[in-house]
Amino acid sequence: MSRILGVDLGETRVGLAVSDPDGVIALPLEVVERGGAVGRILELAADLDLSEVVIGLPVSLSGEEGRSAIRSREFGAEVAAASGLPVHLVDERFTTRIADSALKEQGKSARARRGSIDRAAATVILQSFLDRAR
Repeated sequence: MSRILGVDLGETRVGLAVSDPDGVIALPLEVVERGGAVGRILELAADLDLSEVVIGLPVSLSGEEGRSAIRSREFGAEVAAASGLPVHLVDERFTTRIADSALKEQGKSARARRGSIDRAAATVILQSFLDRAR
């Protein structure tokens, strides 16, 4: 079976996570610089036999979309055009907070969390997508 890639798009860094081949568990993968993210996703698509991409869509508590949501939609369109893979945008409200809390529980310092938060947020985004798909 093929894998699904989860993406937490930030202004400077992009967190990536990948599913297991059965599409049950999301696993943290890596953090890349925003400028090289599409190229890295294309590499991962080939190396990991990706079947689809899930990108977090930042919406406000009221459900409104701002500039960040527009950037996520544009990034999703760019990934879809470059890769030919289906791209899903999923509500990412609270994912960074959930990821930060999980890292705190693991005893990570604020400095260590800063380096891991994007990857952890991508994992939360992907896991929520996988759970809804089941």
